[in-house]
Amino acid sequence: MSRLLSLWCALLTALGLPACDAYNLRALQPGVSTAAEVRERLGPPQVEWPNADGSVTWEYSRQPEGVECYMITLGTDGILRGVEQVLNEAGFARVQPGMSGDEVLRLLGRPATRQFFELKGEAMWSWLIERSTVVTDRTYFTVSFDRAGQVTGTGRNVIPKN
Repeated sequence: MSRLLSLWCALLTALGLPACDAYNLRALQPGVSTAAEVRERLGPPQVEWPNADGSVTWEYSRQPEGVECYMITLGTDGILRGVEQVLNEAGFARVQPGMSGDEVLRLLGRPATRQFFELKGEAMWSWLIERSTVVTDRTYFTVSFDRAGQVTGTGRNVIPKN
């Protein structure tokens, strides 16, 4: 039965539906699971971020429709060190004025949208952080950049339910 569920989750993941993230992430154990197991359960990462200590962090962003971005760190030995869901208040607080776009991507992963406002000379990236339901509106965490690509500020953008 577990094998059937794994196959079903793999199919959904291949279709771009991260419905089985919780199941797959629970099966991964820091200090035990290997890079091959992570790749088997979650697929290839969107980005591989090298770390100063030789480890690597794999990005699994569920943007633009999901509200998660998992950063999975693997040691130099290929063993899982940790899993972090970075689209949360602690992650948002790490974004500081003066950071580059690459630094923001490293913290929060791929954004749901990127816009440039020519008259203001400003770019804005947005991450979906709360999905629409029957009751709620869509909420995005936003990061604004100047023409030089440096963070000027952060905020929230709520898109009212139609």
